[in-house]
Amino acid sequence: MRRVDLVVIGGSAGSFTVLLEILPKIRTDIDFAIVVVLHRKNNFTTSIADVFDQKCALPVLECEDKDRIEKGKIYFAPADYHLLIEKDSCFSLDYSEKVNFSRPAIDITFKNAADVYESKLVGILLSGANADGAEGLAYIKQKSGTTIVQNPESAEIATMPNEALKLCKPSFIANVGEIADLINQF
Repeated sequence: MRRVDLVVIGGSAGSFTVLLEILPKIRTDIDFAIVVVLHRKNNFTTSIADVFDQKCALPVLECEDKDRIEKGKIYFAPADYHLLIEKDSCFSLDYSEKVNFSRPAIDITFKNAADVYESKLVGILLSGANADGAEGLAYIKQKSGTTIVQNPESAEIATMPNEALKLCKPSFIANVGEIADLINQF
C-alpha cells in the first residue's frame, strides 16, 4: 500500500451507524489522521465527537478553526460549517452558502483535501440521500488519491455511493465490515 497522510470520510443519512461500526476498529498505531464530514443538524446537546470518543481507542475531536491536524486522531467537521484544510495542515472553517443543500459539504472538503494531499489522500464515501461527495471523490481519484465507496447494496440509502460510481471507478467498493480493514492496511 502507498503512503497515506490523511483519510477523509463523507456520509449522510444512514452513515452514523456505519461510522459506529468502522471507527472503533481503527488501530491505534495509524500514521495518519482521519477527518469525517457528516451531514447533521446543529441541534445536538452532546458533541458528536464526545459520542465517538467514548467508543474509539483513538482520540476523537471536533475540528476547530486553525487547529493543526495530528496523526493518530479522528476529527469531525462541526455542524453548519464547511471544513477546509490549509496547505500547512491546519483546519479552516467556512460559513459560506450551502453546497448540495449541506454545510458542511463533503465535496468541498474532499476537493480541498485532494489539492493539499494529492496521492497521499484516501477518500471514503458512505451512505447518503444526495449526490454530495461524488464529485469530490472523483476529484480525489483524478489527483491520484485512493478512493473507497461503500457498496451500495450495504448502504441504508444508496444514492450517495451510486452517484460516486457514476462519476468514477473507485479503488475499492467495500462492504461496511471491510472498510475498517482497508483503513488499517494503509
